[in-house]
Amino acid sequence: MTAVRLHAPLGLTATAWYPEQRQTVEEALAAGDIDARTARELGYTSLPVSEDTAPPDMAVEAAAEALALSGARAEDLSLVLHASVHHQGHDAWSAPHYVARRIGAHGAVPIGLLQQCNGGAIGIELAASRLQGDPEAGPALVTTADRFLMPSWHRWLSDYGMAAGDAATAVLVHHATPAAHTHGPDLLLHSLATRVAAELEVMHRGDDEFNATPMGHSPMIDVRRTKRAFIKAYGVEFFLKTAADRIRAVVEEALAGAGLAGDDPRLRYAVIPRLGSKAMAEAYIPPLTDVTPAEVLDLGRATGHVGAGDLNASLADLARTDLLERGDHALVLNGGGGFTFTAVVVSRH
Repeated sequence: MTAVRLHAPLGLTATAWYPEQRQTVEEALAAGDIDARTARELGYTSLPVSEDTAPPDMAVEAAAEALALSGARAEDLSLVLHASVHHQGHDAWSAPHYVARRIGAHGAVPIGLLQQCNGGAIGIELAASRLQGDPEAGPALVTTADRFLMPSWHRWLSDYGMAAGDAATAVLVHHATPAAHTHGPDLLLHSLATRVAAELEVMHRGDDEFNATPMGHSPMIDVRRTKRAFIKAYGVEFFLKTAADRIRAVVEEALAGAGLAGDDPRLRYAVIPRLGSKAMAEAYIPPLTDVTPAEVLDLGRATGHVGAGDLNASLADLARTDLLERGDHALVLNGGGGFTFTAVVVSRH
C-alpha cells in the first residue's frame, strides 16, 4: 500500500494528443481484424491510429500544449516523467531525455517509467511526492505515449479485454497557488492511493521462459497466450477476487484522503479505465460500486485503451470539457499489469 498524504491540494493541468486518423470498429470488422462477438464485448466505436508520428513526438505535442495552457516555463520544471508500454522508436535510448530536450526542460531530471498500463498514474504519484518533499521544487511534468503498430502489436488482437489506441498525454503537477508566470490549474488533486498485487505478474508471463532478446517468444506480442496459461493455472476467479480487493482498497483510501464519503454529493463521477466493456463490467465496476454510488463515467469508447495513459487521458477530458463544474469532484481509477491499481480524487478548480 502507498499513499501520498497531501498537505494541501496540488494543481493539475492535463492534456491529451490524438492522431487525426482513426479506425472505426466497422472498418476493423470489414478488414477481418476483429469478429462481431469480440467487437460487442469490447464496446469501442473507434481507435486512433498514429502511423506518421512516433510516440516521443506525440508526447512532445501533448507537453507543449500543457505548458502553453498553464503558462509554466519549461526551464522551471523539476521533473519530466515519461511512461510507456510499447516501443518508443529506438533501442537502448532514453525517450524521457528526448522529451525534456525537445520542450526545453534543461533543468529537469528526466525519468522513464515502466509500470505497464498504470505508468501515467504512478508518474503523478511520484510527481506529487517530489513537490511534497520539496516545496521549492518547480512543477513536474508527466507524459505518456504509446502506439501499437504491426508487425509487433495487433491493436485489436494482441490482448484480451481491450483494444489499443495510439495517444499521448501530459499532466503538469504544480503547487495550486500559481506563480507569477503560471495560470491557475484546471483541476485540484486532493488525494491518491495505490495498491499492488504482485502475485498477478504471472498473467503477463505465463509459462514462457525468460528469453535473451526482444520479441523472442513470438514475432507479435501475444498477451492472450500468457493469459490463457494464467487462467489454466490459477483460474479467472483468483484474478477477479484479487483485483476486487485492491480496487475497493484504493477507492476507499483515495476517498478518505480527500475527506469524502462514498455517497458524498460532491462526488460527481467515478471514472473507469479504458478497457473493454465486458472486462470493466467483470473486474472494475463491481468493487467500485461497492464503495460509491457516484455515476460511473466511461470516457474510452472512442479512444480504446491508450497504453500507459488511461488515467491521465481521463484527467485531460475532465480538465478540457465541462463535465465538472467548479467544486465538483471525480474519482479516477486505473490499473496496470504487474498488477498495480491507483485511484485519484480531483475537483474542478
